[in-house]
Amino acid sequence: MPDNKRVSSDTAFPPMPKRFGSGGMGRFQPTAKPKDRKGTLKRLFKLYLHEGKEIFIVFLLLLISSVAVLFAPIIVGYAINAINDGIVKGAIDYGFIRMAVFALFIAYGLDWLCSTLQGYIMAGTSQKIVLALRKTLFEKFQNIPLTYHDTHTHGELMSRLTNDIDNISVTIAQSTTQLMNSLITIIGSIIFMIILSPHLTLVSLVTIPLVFVLTRIIAKKSRKMFSGQQKELGILNGIIEESISGLRMVKAFNQEENVISKFEETNKKLLYHSTKAQIWSGFLMPLMNVITNLGFALVAGVGGVMAVSGLISVGTIASFSTYSRQFARPLNDIASIFNTIQSALAGAERVFDVLEEAEEQGDVPNAINLTNPRGDVQFDNVTFAYIKGVNVLKNVSFKVKSGQTVALVGATGAGKTTIVNLLTRFYDVTGGCVCIDGVDIRNYTRESLRLAFTVVLQDTCLFTGTIEDNMRYGRPNATKEEVIEAAIAANAHTFICRLPQGYDTLVTGATDTLSQGQRQLIAISRAVLCSAPILILDEATSSVDTSTELKIQEALLRLANGRTSFVIAHRLSTIRDADLIMVLEGGQIIESGTHTELLQLDGSYAKMHISQFELEV
Repeated sequence: MPDNKRVSSDTAFPPMPKRFGSGGMGRFQPTAKPKDRKGTLKRLFKLYLHEGKEIFIVFLLLLISSVAVLFAPIIVGYAINAINDGIVKGAIDYGFIRMAVFALFIAYGLDWLCSTLQGYIMAGTSQKIVLALRKTLFEKFQNIPLTYHDTHTHGELMSRLTNDIDNISVTIAQSTTQLMNSLITIIGSIIFMIILSPHLTLVSLVTIPLVFVLTRIIAKKSRKMFSGQQKELGILNGIIEESISGLRMVKAFNQEENVISKFEETNKKLLYHSTKAQIWSGFLMPLMNVITNLGFALVAGVGGVMAVSGLISVGTIASFSTYSRQFARPLNDIASIFNTIQSALAGAERVFDVLEEAEEQGDVPNAINLTNPRGDVQFDNVTFAYIKGVNVLKNVSFKVKSGQTVALVGATGAGKTTIVNLLTRFYDVTGGCVCIDGVDIRNYTRESLRLAFTVVLQDTCLFTGTIEDNMRYGRPNATKEEVIEAAIAANAHTFICRLPQGYDTLVTGATDTLSQGQRQLIAISRAVLCSAPILILDEATSSVDTSTELKIQEALLRLANGRTSFVIAHRLSTIRDADLIMVLEGGQIIESGTHTELLQLDGSYAKMHISQFELEV
């Protein structure tokens, strides 16, 4: 496949799209999406359903653990009543006391065993869920249209794939079981409290409205701050990624201070949102403790009055007090993990925003495979707009016969690269149609269509691996001999052999061990090895010196022999032998013909040629 994968992301700053030959800056605008917390929670819940068996086991263990703990206060109450009655009667039943102690030992031992097992199971289950979510998100990046990548920065998307999913991971691993346990404990405690004393239960529930109001107020404030925190973190990642990858350019233009200033500005915004989020979420725990203690004091006071009046036993008061504590404890636990939950929800919402994006349009029903393509290409009255109503191409029509070399020239933004993007179906036309071998390319399967092209872009893209791996990117099963032959054809073999590890030399996307020209030669070698019937060269020789360019031109002539070739070039000297040269201006073809014909026409092409000739002289 061609090395034209693009990856980008989203930021609160105005978007900085990838450079296209036909567009320039500001082509797209980001769209704000409504916040939907309930929807986010529902989607997180669906993730759990994929691990239903393990979640059921965890829930069962939690249930056993919680029930064991819930029976402990009842046992303590019976023991206290037995001691109290024994003191009154003058004979304490120590056998019953020993049985109560043994029962408590069994209850708390069972709680420890079940808690340990559910923690072990949940740790593995949570990571499986996160694994599936990260895999789904990464696959989504490959399948959403390029328009999305053109409007989002690299760092922001990387933040969603790493930071946001890590926040979800922490919540799944640490908070889920705690929430489930809290729910069981609250329900069980209320049931036992009602059984022991309905009157004291009403007293203890007086504080519940305070808890509800407090949680609602703090949740509303902190949720906004946590969302802002995740947003600013994504922007900060984007700035870091851009400044590091473009460090040479930053230094070349003395922009260190501006980059630092921009970083500090965003970092201060992140500090503001993070601090406010932690402060607001931090309010919850101390206030919950106050409310809990208030409720306990009310229960103790009312219970004491009832005990003096003979309406309730001392053991029952002791049991009820423990249950009131158990009832309040889960609320405090939820308060303690409140900021983690809020942060995870903010991260999950950003992840789900990407997952909700419409994917690249699929193949039409009964799509056919493009087999043994001849390479005949036709644009029939093609119109295209990145933004609705703003046409980049306007009624473009032309025919290219198999084996012809076509050159596209014109000013930046004229529509040259857009024609290539439509031909490879990176985008679909707004109007008209693009045909290969007489068939609308939308009727071909996308996979078979892409196999018909080999592309060399102006921006060289190498992947982490050896030089040989990069050359095999579009044809993984190529033999070593074929790799060397492709490198020789592209005049790359000599410099590769001079490297310490030769074809096994490790490179990365941002490596500085190779010059830009050498990287371009590797990309051209990759295209030679791919050997697809339609060749696309987008300023493929822009990064090499004149001597190397002449050698590459010879290699490209051999490569183009028998293939349909589209060449985008600003150096007119590199395309004078093309079968057809098309001059674009404002999204329209204003001139077309051979080099000689266009010079005789004395139009835009002739003026460009004279201008470049004077500059070269």
